[in-house]
Amino acid sequence: MPFIIAVVILIIILVFTAMNVLNEYERMVVFTLGRFSGVKGPGLVLIWPVIQRTRRVDLRVIVLSVPKQDVITRDNVSVKVNAVIYFRVVDPGKAIIQVANAFDATSQVAQTTLRSVVGQHEMDDLLAQRDKLNVDLQRILDQSTEAWGIKVSTVEIKDVDLDETMIRAMAKQAEAERTRRAKIINAEGEQQAAQRLVDAATMLATQPSAMQLRYLQTLADIAHERTQLLVFPLPLDLIKPLLGGK
Repeated sequence: MPFIIAVVILIIILVFTAMNVLNEYERMVVFTLGRFSGVKGPGLVLIWPVIQRTRRVDLRVIVLSVPKQDVITRDNVSVKVNAVIYFRVVDPGKAIIQVANAFDATSQVAQTTLRSVVGQHEMDDLLAQRDKLNVDLQRILDQSTEAWGIKVSTVEIKDVDLDETMIRAMAKQAEAERTRRAKIINAEGEQQAAQRLVDAATMLATQPSAMQLRYLQTLADIAHERTQLLVFPLPLDLIKPLLGGK
């Protein structure tokens, strides 16, 4: 009788030991006698003690911060760049079997890829086309980690640090660019105004009465101003013989 009670107690202990409860975002990679036997979960999972070993895998999105990397761009500018990566495990079996530490391996690949991609672009591209660089980084990282059962969903370049000399040089360049644009806009305004004057003169030349009306309008404008000038209107017909005589 005591033997039976001991056996029952042992069975109960084994059953409770074999019971494992996995959350919705967890999976369990099972090895039976050292061989991969499948992925189980979520919910209640029974694992036979002694003959089976397990590894839990989290399927939630993981945020990985890439430390600042010293990079020399294609136009020989030294910068420090860091980034953030969003990835998750899509194949728990590969994440355990194919790589010793999937998270650490992803971090190392991200650092080398960040230096490589940024080094292939110029400084202006790094500042103005950051979205394009993010897409390139995500594509390359996703291809590199696919064999490990990891899906890289998003890569974002966070900060780009420049030395003081480069910042001053870029400020001077921006100031020169603004000055150039201001001169161009001013020249275009002068050109448009000159063209308008030419068009107005052409129209007035074809209609002598319009010229006379414009002359009278000018006199009216002068009369409204507070001025000490005395203006005597002189008909153009009296001037034409004098001009013709010359």
